[in-house]
Amino acid sequence: MVTKTEKRNHILKSNILTQQQNIRMEQTEKLVSTIVKGIQEKKGQGVSIIDLRGIDGTIASYFVICQGNSPSQVEAIAESVGDTARIDLKEKPTSVVGLGNSQWVAMDYTDVLVHIFLPEARQFYDLDNLWQDAKVTEVPDID
Repeated sequence: MVTKTEKRNHILKSNILTQQQNIRMEQTEKLVSTIVKGIQEKKGQGVSIIDLRGIDGTIASYFVICQGNSPSQVEAIAESVGDTARIDLKEKPTSVVGLGNSQWVAMDYTDVLVHIFLPEARQFYDLDNLWQDAKVTEVPDID
C-alpha cells in the first residue's frame, strides 16, 4: 500500500522533472534563436529550422540548416555562430567538422545540429527533406 507521503514525494519528483525538462527546452529554443542570429550576421541564406522533438529516434531536438555562397562565407558563418552562442549563452559546440573544406560545416550543440552548406552540397545531401514528418520553419533572408 502506498502511503500519502510516498504519493506526495512521487508527485513532487514528477513536477521537478517536468520543470527541468521545460527549462532545458527553453534553453534549447534560445540556442536556436542565437544560432540564427549568428547566421544572419554573416548573411547566411535559406535558413531552415527543423523541429525534430516529435519524432522518435532522432539525434537532436533541432536541425538548423543554411548556406553560404562561397567556402569563405561558409567558414565565416560557422565562426559567427560559434562566437554568438559563446558570447550570448556561454554555449560551445561539442564538435565542429568540415572547416578547411568548407563545403559543409556541421556544428554539434547536442540538442541542436547546425549545418552550413555551399548551395551544391545542400542540394546534393538534401537534409531539408530528410525528416518529412518534422515541422519546418523557413527564416526569411536578410538583405
